[in-house]
Amino acid sequence: MNQLGKTFIHEDFLLHHEASRRLYHDYARDMPIIDYHCHVSPYEIANDRRYNNISEVWLHGDHYKWRAMRALGIDEAYITGEKSDQEKFIKWAAVVPYTIGNPLYDWTHLELKRYFDIDELLNEHTAEDIWHNVNERLQNSALSTRGIITQSNVEAICTTDDPVDSLSSHQALAKDSTFQTAVYPAFRPDKALQPTSSDFGSYIQELALVSDQGIATYEQLLSALEKRATFFHETGCRLSDHGLETVPFQSCTKEGASVIFEKALKGEFVSPLEEEQYQTYTLHFLGEIYHQLDWTMQFHLGALRNNNRRMFDSVGSDTGFDSMGDLPIARSLNGFLNSLEQTNQLPKTIIYTVNPIYNEVIASAIGNFSSNEMPGKVQFGSGWWFNDQKDGMIKQMKDLANIGLLSVFVGMLTDSRSFMSYTRHEYFRRILCNLVGSWVEAGEAPADYEWLGKMVQNISYYNAERYFNLPQL
Repeated sequence: MNQLGKTFIHEDFLLHHEASRRLYHDYARDMPIIDYHCHVSPYEIANDRRYNNISEVWLHGDHYKWRAMRALGIDEAYITGEKSDQEKFIKWAAVVPYTIGNPLYDWTHLELKRYFDIDELLNEHTAEDIWHNVNERLQNSALSTRGIITQSNVEAICTTDDPVDSLSSHQALAKDSTFQTAVYPAFRPDKALQPTSSDFGSYIQELALVSDQGIATYEQLLSALEKRATFFHETGCRLSDHGLETVPFQSCTKEGASVIFEKALKGEFVSPLEEEQYQTYTLHFLGEIYHQLDWTMQFHLGALRNNNRRMFDSVGSDTGFDSMGDLPIARSLNGFLNSLEQTNQLPKTIIYTVNPIYNEVIASAIGNFSSNEMPGKVQFGSGWWFNDQKDGMIKQMKDLANIGLLSVFVGMLTDSRSFMSYTRHEYFRRILCNLVGSWVEAGEAPADYEWLGKMVQNISYYNAERYFNLPQL
């Protein structure tokens, strides 16, 4: 209990004004969730995975928690190493009090409250009891993957899938009338855009196999990518995604890209300039396909990956050793979007940055490509990764509001591998309502709850519903 007699996670958590509380409780709280970008496993949803213990759903694969544990000097054996799940959980519990000020503290206790109805603070003293309590509750079908999704009021999920994926789990889910949440694939062809990768040749062979065609030429590569995009579309896909350090924008002809592709396929040296030229032409080609299919194209910009070589060699990628990059993006971003706009083939696009110094660059760039096709055709995406916290979300929304229109924003996504991360939508909605409510309290926005309530509902749900136009919704 705090000094007001409330538990840490209470009904007015993060809501500091009467206007904020009214907007959240009366308008935003009960809206369904469209989680249009995440990394959860469609296989686990199709098979309705059950968890043996809390570490399986909480700690396996969560590099946010791993980074916090490493920052406190915890031995890697308790993070990605050989210690038991219980030992890892106990060690994580001891770290939690040190995460005050980090969103992990809020997320941890939101998840304990929402899924397990636990009000106790997690620490080294409560860890043992909480471990046994939550593990007992995990045996209930309400906390299987599907149970978690259903009780979280999730209407649609878009996973992240490579063009070589079979999508068999998505196909099985589409035929399963017992599960009401729609699960769609999203097209992530990053590996086809990395001609300097040591795995490029083997990846192209894999793509050729699933495309049922040879890929010895660049023309055949483009054909295979288009064929896989068509297959994804038929399986319900309506979004693509690209992880890019910066937007590639170097003049390149199809013939030039062909030469670069053939060099890469032979294992020959490809220069940084050639790589960017190849990426520019290939990404432009994909953008035209996305426009034709009426997909949304997502760019996740700025991550500098695998910075600790020793740890990369030990535990691999996506384990918590990525950080913000600072390559310039303004000229290339505007140039690339314009290259598609010139022929009226710019698809709906969402641009995220891991580095908030580019917030205003992106917020101003999206205004260059507005369209009467729809409100907010090109979007500044929600605070992502290192910005996926209160200050980052507020900064993203304020920068968007100052330069563009917050009211047409398509809102939050989890970008998570955990099925318990849907509380991040609640976290976001509370922060959104508190921000707008603070404007009301300061006299900077009218106390017009009918209008403001509609606005926060749109940002929470309706804008995304209209924007993505997902099948079955």
